[in-house]
Amino acid sequence: MSGTIAVPLAPTTALDPVTFEVLKNAFATSVDLMSEQILRTCYSFVIYSRDFSSALCDAAGNTVMQGSGDIAVHVGTLHFQCKAVLEEFGTDINPGDVFAINDPYRGGTHFNDVSFIRPIFSGGEVIAFAQNKGHWADIGGNVPGSFDVNAKEHFGEGLRITPVRIWSRGVFLHDVAQLLVSNTRAPRQAMGDLHAQSEATAVCEREILRLVDRYSKATVLHAMQETQDYVERTVRRRLEGLPHGVWETTDYMDNDPGKEEGLVPIKIKLTIDANGIHYDLAGSAPVVATFLNSGYGTTFSAIYAGTKTFFPDVPLNSGFYAAVTADIGPEGTVVNAGWPNAVTGFCSGPYEKLMNGIFEIWSKIMPERAMACAFNLEYLLVGGKDGRTEDSPYFMWYDWMAGGWGGRASKDGSGATAPVFGAGLAVQPVEGQERLSPVLTSMHQIGMDSGGPGRFRGGVGIEKGGMLTDAQNAVMSYCCDRARSITWGIEGGLPSIPHGVWLNKGTESERFLGSNFSSVPVQSGDSFVRPSAGGGGYGDPLERTYLEVLDDVIDGYVSVGRAAKDYGVVITAIDPDLDAYEVDEAASVELRHDIAAHRLGWLAEDPATVSARYISGDIDMLDVIRRYGVILDWGTGELFATTTREHRALMERRSSAHWPVVPA
Repeated sequence: MSGTIAVPLAPTTALDPVTFEVLKNAFATSVDLMSEQILRTCYSFVIYSRDFSSALCDAAGNTVMQGSGDIAVHVGTLHFQCKAVLEEFGTDINPGDVFAINDPYRGGTHFNDVSFIRPIFSGGEVIAFAQNKGHWADIGGNVPGSFDVNAKEHFGEGLRITPVRIWSRGVFLHDVAQLLVSNTRAPRQAMGDLHAQSEATAVCEREILRLVDRYSKATVLHAMQETQDYVERTVRRRLEGLPHGVWETTDYMDNDPGKEEGLVPIKIKLTIDANGIHYDLAGSAPVVATFLNSGYGTTFSAIYAGTKTFFPDVPLNSGFYAAVTADIGPEGTVVNAGWPNAVTGFCSGPYEKLMNGIFEIWSKIMPERAMACAFNLEYLLVGGKDGRTEDSPYFMWYDWMAGGWGGRASKDGSGATAPVFGAGLAVQPVEGQERLSPVLTSMHQIGMDSGGPGRFRGGVGIEKGGMLTDAQNAVMSYCCDRARSITWGIEGGLPSIPHGVWLNKGTESERFLGSNFSSVPVQSGDSFVRPSAGGGGYGDPLERTYLEVLDDVIDGYVSVGRAAKDYGVVITAIDPDLDAYEVDEAASVELRHDIAAHRLGWLAEDPATVSARYISGDIDMLDVIRRYGVILDWGTGELFATTTREHRALMERRSSAHWPVVPA
């Protein structure tokens, strides 16, 4: 009876605790088995680096269980896509069907993330859906890798896949699949991923049907509902011990290229009351004239993922969504862009701003778990023809970096780790990248001074460089942010460093390309380098102990110069090769007093004067950001006056308001 949806009847008896725990964990295993399958059979190097997620949904499309290694950005979107398939096909869903969807206007993420959804039947009824979502390296569009910063509408971003049937009653619809993959620059790879992802959902199907055979369909359906109810009850019970009230904050994107310079606000209001947790994003900016907008699915995902960070032991499913609600406002804003606004860059745009803003709010509610801002996800893409072979196939060098999370209430931030966008995201092996693309990695190392200074330092970022070898007709694109809305500290902590790509740095043709650009022509012999930011600092950096600063210098996290400027700790290098350094305590006491007495004045200095001093080389970039609170074009030194005013206001709220007033 195709299309019939099994609805569990109200049980006459409660599911016994042992059976419930067994099935709850079995559901998690069924999803993790999908992940293991896709990891071993995918064609895409991007998916192999764990840019994928899986889920088990019930017959109504509600999430029963996510995978244990899923990346955060997919969390909160998979049930939307399952429901989109149900809305599209209704009762025309049959055993052996598999559906594909990547539509961000139907609850998806961006066009590269393609989901495959398989209904699971028992006794002629749909009892569940298995879903796998993976990031295809290319989905068409204007640029290799499909990340076109200049896109204002989705038509230049790649193929939009509304819910479509790929298998019908077990028969592979080759013509439909061929239509999809032929719109990519790597059709063979895409076809391989299509089959790998679909087969992964079959693994979950087999596991769920095994549970049905052992425990009965009614028991499995009951357990699916109870698993969601359990999570909702757990979250609501946790809220009983938290204060009720309203909290607000604002984080920012760098700028709207369609307007004058100035930060783009993303406003967050959180209410906790007897009804649960509720977010309101009213007042967030209108859509921007680039692809850094967010669809409704990814905005909800950021809200769920950001909130769950403070409930790490609670499983994530639709029960969590019932306790955490949000009003994201009407279409047409940067957090609810709507069709046909470009949205592929949401991940570097509103998504992590929402997560970090939520971190800041919950740091007030749960101060023992407080954390400053984490670095921003970034993607660097180089695409063209690979001249190393006679047929010169297309290549997509598609890279993201690790970075630092914010300093915490009682310890330093995590360093050189995955972005909050997806804590399970793996750094791509350099050897694999070099084998697949004519791009040689020349440097991949800890970024000294990248961690935001604080009583507890932000985690450190990374610096990575490369060079093109045998590339033909190649272009470079970069999707990032926080070149101006620098990764910030809290409770007196200081910012990290700005993002941005340098082309041919140290040569006569040196160019700072910034943190968002597309289709920059590059050729064999060109080199590039970029940093990832560290996390923002937590607490006044002048309260960090001398020994901790000394250890940071020995470890290569902080330079001797910044130890003095940011922490007021005077360190002498005795023999750096042997890690022999010495703290001058008397000089440090004097320096710390001097910094404490003058730092409020530094934040009030004329920004134009600061810009001139930077251009002349009198002060460096970190002086400009951390001491003077000024934002410039880091390539030319041009002053961004509006952005500086906004940045200083944020530093006053998050940093200087927490510093003691010390007379000179």
